[in-house]
Amino acid sequence: MAPTISTFDFTNGAVLLRVICGLFFFPHIYFKIVGDPPPALGFFRAAGFRPAGAWMRIAMVVELVAAIGLLFGIYTQWAALVAAASLMVAAIAVCFANSCVKWLWNLNGMEFPIFWALSCVAVAMLHWGHV
Repeated sequence: MAPTISTFDFTNGAVLLRVICGLFFFPHIYFKIVGDPPPALGFFRAAGFRPAGAWMRIAMVVELVAAIGLLFGIYTQWAALVAAASLMVAAIAVCFANSCVKWLWNLNGMEFPIFWALSCVAVAMLHWGHV
């Protein structure tokens, strides 16, 4: 039987990475909720999502499910894979909204969502054998 991973054992690097990957979603969810219109809506429009408001809400729900799953270790592997898929869609959307030639996040590139997606894949891999 595989060893279990304690939900909040921050001496375990796999747990720390899982929690960080989950917590990082909350500011992104916040900017899909606040304001009239929410700041994220402009990005969804620029990326070509139609209707932008509906896709923004879908993204928010997917991010919330992934964030809660990662934060509390609920179906960790699956939450991490959903998070990674969502972040890869975000990286492609950044490409459509800002140009695919840009890489650096601080220059509107896709560096950050790709790094974060790969971190979520690592979380899934680290937790796969620990059911």
